[in-house]
Amino acid sequence: MLKNKFYIAISCLILSASNLAAQTLSLDNVLNTIKTNNPQLKMYDAEIQSMDAAAKGAKSWMPPQVETGFFMTPYNTKMWKANEMNPGMGNYMLGVTQMIPNASKLKADFNLMNAMSSVEKENKNYTVNQLKALAKTNYYQWLVLNKKIKIADDNLLLLDYMIKSMEIRYQYNMDKLPTYYKAKSQYSALESMILMLQNDISLKRIMLNTLMARDKNTKFEIDETYEIKDFNSVISDTTSLSKNRSDVQAIEKTMEINQLKIAAEKTKLLPEFGIKYDHMFAFGTQPQQFSLLGMVTIPMPWSTKMNKANINSFKIKNESLNWQKQMILNEAAGMISGMNTELTSLKKQYEIAQKSIIPALRKNYETAILAWQNNTGDLFVTLDAWEALNMAQIDALDKLQSILAAQVEIEKQLETK
Repeated sequence: MLKNKFYIAISCLILSASNLAAQTLSLDNVLNTIKTNNPQLKMYDAEIQSMDAAAKGAKSWMPPQVETGFFMTPYNTKMWKANEMNPGMGNYMLGVTQMIPNASKLKADFNLMNAMSSVEKENKNYTVNQLKALAKTNYYQWLVLNKKIKIADDNLLLLDYMIKSMEIRYQYNMDKLPTYYKAKSQYSALESMILMLQNDISLKRIMLNTLMARDKNTKFEIDETYEIKDFNSVISDTTSLSKNRSDVQAIEKTMEINQLKIAAEKTKLLPEFGIKYDHMFAFGTQPQQFSLLGMVTIPMPWSTKMNKANINSFKIKNESLNWQKQMILNEAAGMISGMNTELTSLKKQYEIAQKSIIPALRKNYETAILAWQNNTGDLFVTLDAWEALNMAQIDALDKLQSILAAQVEIEKQLETK
């Protein structure tokens, strides 16, 4: 009974290990994991929280200033004490000064500090878009590599069949020796290509694990479903791009912050008030005294030069940022238009390859190998037919790779959510 339970437990462990090893991730799984775990994005989150935390203290006042010391006290200490002729001279003073900030200044500072994190939020979204594009690129490259390996494996079986058939025929002098060695060399070349493709897949797996912040050697496979999208109906005008692109939004947020900085600088031109209270502990028999003063800062031309210069500087910066925004939108719209034209051409080429070129070459190959099997054809012709078919299939997959790469680039430029 115990032995049976032991075998059951071992079987469960083996099945669990097999399931773990055979983990398959879809593109959405990969992208969601990157968004959750990538340390670069966590860095942005911490920076945003830091800025929001700093904004909570934007309405704080300056600390009170405490003063203490002797006030109107003679150097001759004998005069401090009262006597028959003198009531005593001098005071020990304790004073407090508190500046009262202008309410408009506090509000302007709060609005500025509260908006600082908005730029970092857009910078984070921009980084998310870049990481998504990088992940999609590696994912689709892996997908195409898998398809190439499948074609190479099928071709290995075909060449193995040809080689074994030639070895039998060669014994009866029914085939030419050079053709046999050509087939052997192509078989070895395919084996070498498969090793290269498998190495490329390992690199893609390491890259995706790195983006997902996982152990770089974690084994997983990818879901090989994909979608070829149509962007002809997508509007890529500057208005829609301005709303979607995080880098443009970051520029607009920076311009808004500069406007808030201008507002904050203007509040520094407003007067500020303060109050000062001093209490004097009189020496001798003198009565205790106090002073209560009100203060106001008066902006004068020589004290406001820096504030006015800063205001002018922020206005010029916003003009520069606006031109930078126009430049990005213009380049993005042109790139999307060009990439979409290229994508349309690639899709047509891929469709022709799949529907016309590859089926025709496959029939040519099937006819050639059938003739060779019936001893009415030459194996050299058969190998040429196979090589043409193989090259057409690989070329079609290269076009598929180009289609998916163009698609990723357009999505990156559009910043589709």
